[in-house]
Amino acid sequence: MFSRGFYVSFLFIALGTPAMADMVYKPINPSFGGDSFNSSHLQGLAGSQNEYKNSASSAQQSNTERFISMLESRLYSSLASQVAEAIFGDNARPNGTITFDDQTISFVNDGTQITLTVHDTSTGQITNIVIPVLQ
Repeated sequence: MFSRGFYVSFLFIALGTPAMADMVYKPINPSFGGDSFNSSHLQGLAGSQNEYKNSASSAQQSNTERFISMLESRLYSSLASQVAEAIFGDNARPNGTITFDDQTISFVNDGTQITLTVHDTSTGQITNIVIPVLQ
C-alpha cells in the first residue's frame, strides 16, 4: 500500500529530526563539584586498585616477618589506647610521661588544652601536638 519512497522519506524525517532531550553534565567527583556522598565510594575504588601493590610487598615477607609486623602493630595500638586512656579517660591525670622504646611521650592538661610532646631519643626529633579541651 505504501511505496518504497514513503518509507525512505519517513526514515529521512525520523533520522534527520534532532532529539528533544536536554543534556546536562554533572560531575561525579566531589573535588570537581560532584556529590560529596561519592567521596567514600571513589576512595574505596582507588584503594582497591592499589591493593595489588600492597599485597605484592607483603608476599615478599616470610610468615615470621608478617607475624612480627602484625604483633608489633597490635602492641603499638594497645600502647596508644593506654596513652589515650591516661590522658582522656575517667581517671585522667593532669600530666605525665610515658616512655617506650626510643619514644618519650609527655602530656600536660592545663584545663583549656592538652599539650603532647613526642620525643624520639634516637633521632632527637620532637613533635608537639596541642589538643583543645572541650568542656
